[in-house]
Amino acid sequence: MPKEMLPVVDKPAIQYVVQEAVSAGLTDVLMITGRNKRALEDHFDRVPSTEALLEAKGDAGKLAAIQHATDLGEIHYVRQGDPKGLGHAVLRARTHVGDEPFAVLLGDDLIDERDELLTTMIDVQARTGGSVIALIEVPKEQISAYGCADMTVVEGENYVKINHLVEKPAVEDAPSNLAVIGRYVLHPAVFDVLENTPPGRGDEIQLTDALQTLAVREGEGGGVYGVVFRGRRYDTGDKLSYLKAVVTLACESEDLGPGLRDWLGKFAADLKK
Repeated sequence: MPKEMLPVVDKPAIQYVVQEAVSAGLTDVLMITGRNKRALEDHFDRVPSTEALLEAKGDAGKLAAIQHATDLGEIHYVRQGDPKGLGHAVLRARTHVGDEPFAVLLGDDLIDERDELLTTMIDVQARTGGSVIALIEVPKEQISAYGCADMTVVEGENYVKINHLVEKPAVEDAPSNLAVIGRYVLHPAVFDVLENTPPGRGDEIQLTDALQTLAVREGEGGGVYGVVFRGRRYDTGDKLSYLKAVVTLACESEDLGPGLRDWLGKFAADLKK
C-alpha cells in the first residue's frame, strides 16, 4: 500500500492533503505518482456501483463521504517514471503548471486543518515574487533527516529570508535547527533551474539544490523565503507521528471523539499505576 493511502481515522492521508490545497483556493491538482500507486487515482475516481448501492440503502452519510473525495476539484495525474528525486518529480509538472506560481504538497505530510500555513505561504510568494518554503524547528540531533535552512530575519514580516539550504547535513555542519517540511510555493523559474541541476545527494535531483540556486539569484523569480510553522504537523512516514495523527484526529471527531477521549483518560490513568 502506498503510504499516502494509509488511513487516518476514516480517510486516507492523501485526502487530507488534497483538502488542504482546495481549502487554500487551489482547485487544480496534479498528482505526480509512480509504480504501485494506482490506488491514489482510484480513490478520487467515481465508483457508480457503490454509490448506487448506498443510495438504494438510504445511507446518505456514507454516500456523501465517498462523493466528497471525487468532488474536491480537478485532479490530474502524471507518472514520474524513474524515481530520480523530488526535484525530478516537480519538473514533471512543468507542462501542466506553465508560467504561474504553484504549490507543492508532499503526500505524507499532514498539516492540521486548524493551523493556517499554505494560505500564508501563498500570500508571502505574492508579496515577494520569489519562492517560499515551510520550516519547523527540530531538535538539533534530528536535523540530519531534513533539508536545513540558514536564514535572516526580515524585520516586521511574518517570513524569513533564506541565505543557504543544505540537504540532510551532518549535525555538526547544520547551519540551524530549522528543517524544511513538505510544503512549497514556487516561482516557475524553478523549472529552468531543475533542468540544469545535476543529481545530488542519493544520486537524485534535489529540489533543495535548485532552491539554493534561486536563493542567491537576483531579478525575476529570484529569492527564497521561509515561513516558520509552529502548528500541528504529522508525518505518516514515521510510525509514532502516524499514530499521533490517528489518535489526535479521532479524539476531535464528533462521532468517535467522546468515547475515545473517555477511554484514553482511563487507559492513561491505568498506565501510571
